[in-house]
Amino acid sequence: MKPIQILVIDLGSQYTLIIERTLRELGYRSAVLPPEQSKKWLISHKPNAIILSGGSFSVHLLDSPRPPDKILTMGIPILGICYGMQWLATELGGHVITSQDKKEYGKATIVHNKKSNLFENIKGKQIVWASHGDSIDVLPKGFRVLAKSSNNQTIEAIGNSTRKIWGLQFHPEVTHTENGKIILQNFLKKISHCQTDWAPKDIITNIQQTVRNTIGNQKAIIGFSGGVDSSTLSAVIAPSLGKQLLAIGIDTGALRKYEIKEMKTNAKATGVNLKIINASRRFQKALRGLTHSEKKRQAFKKLYVKILEEAAKQYNAKFIIQGSLATDFIESGKVGKAVLIKSHHNIGNQWHLTEIHPFGNLFKYEVRALAQELKLPKSISERQPFPGPGLFIRIVGTPVTLPKLAILKEADATVTKILKKRGVYKKLAQLVVGLIGVKTVGIKGDGRSYEYPILVRGVQTRDFMTVSGFDFPPKIKKEIEKTVTKHARINRVWWCSNDKPPATTELE
Repeated sequence: MKPIQILVIDLGSQYTLIIERTLRELGYRSAVLPPEQSKKWLISHKPNAIILSGGSFSVHLLDSPRPPDKILTMGIPILGICYGMQWLATELGGHVITSQDKKEYGKATIVHNKKSNLFENIKGKQIVWASHGDSIDVLPKGFRVLAKSSNNQTIEAIGNSTRKIWGLQFHPEVTHTENGKIILQNFLKKISHCQTDWAPKDIITNIQQTVRNTIGNQKAIIGFSGGVDSSTLSAVIAPSLGKQLLAIGIDTGALRKYEIKEMKTNAKATGVNLKIINASRRFQKALRGLTHSEKKRQAFKKLYVKILEEAAKQYNAKFIIQGSLATDFIESGKVGKAVLIKSHHNIGNQWHLTEIHPFGNLFKYEVRALAQELKLPKSISERQPFPGPGLFIRIVGTPVTLPKLAILKEADATVTKILKKRGVYKKLAQLVVGLIGVKTVGIKGDGRSYEYPILVRGVQTRDFMTVSGFDFPPKIKKEIEKTVTKHARINRVWWCSNDKPPATTELE
């Protein structure tokens, strides 16, 4: 395999691995490393391009992350993004300020200099995605402004073609930046002269070889939910591992209607051997009385690990393979210095087994591409995500009980059926139906009703790092409200169309 051409230095952004994902979309492999590892890596590697990620820090803080100083004198083209640009500006003699007037969070409109090859093939104004509190007020010597915000308040892009250094205040890697891929392609191809070197089939081959070499002649189990991640991973590795691999599905009692049936169907399609463990009572006991989202997730994780280790012992397995994605590692705070958003049941566990995450640098859309490459059925490749803790984290503000789970399962099945019938379900990246633990007064049969509201949330996204809330058509909303509230224990339907950020996809 050819040497990696692009180094991405991770400075603690929630979007760091989205940069890597976008580069793969454009056909490029890359190495994503924190500053200290980057310094060591550069001793024996000379990439064609270096990208500095954003980050949650301010350059004015003493403990803010610092890329290796040597990158400024290597003659390698550098693109700094958000904090990365601010670090470049400060390091090269410019100045960065914290200004309330120049803070930007969300979509912004910029105007660029058409003479810059960084913005080649992009016309007029463009919408970008910004997330910053600091901004440049004094340019380093030899640099020029390449783009400003439409109100001329904020410097949005800078460059020095002689020193081969460029910076962007916004995030080109995020899908909300409408011409982000063009900007990155201009930097990689026209400025850095990188050649495409990545394709989905390479990932499949690499995973098969890596897992086979790691496991050798030992046995392994894989956590299997029937979702696109665990199903696709099973389909990738099952042919080469055969009887050395056993898929373990866990019935937690918090699965949706028909989930077990779908789990069995998808396991059959992937060719993996499946064992389902009924642990409903154990999970009910472990989460009894809990309402705080992180406490529920932690309790779920602890029992999840215990059950899988018991299954591995019975099977005499030494390895646990999981379909964890890049988004799981990011939100769990396991990438660079990214902050914790929420705990994930399959990340950061203390195993007595050797843990393998073959999909750890992939995003949901990439796994779907692998599923299609493997010719898996649409029931897998197009299946919406469902959280590991299941409906436990869709019952909000009240302890989870079997009656509440029963209410939510029926509501979820009803909403899903209506949306599929009306052709709306396929437009969503994910549907979330939750039970809100604050009872409200209603009327049932001319009598007083005091029951729980159901919340319905749909989102659209490619990478699940940022999402757009979906506004359901009024007629469909009315149909859902009328149908769902026929249930004796439901008297209201609430709607959530918030974007991420500030909300997350799930309720907890």
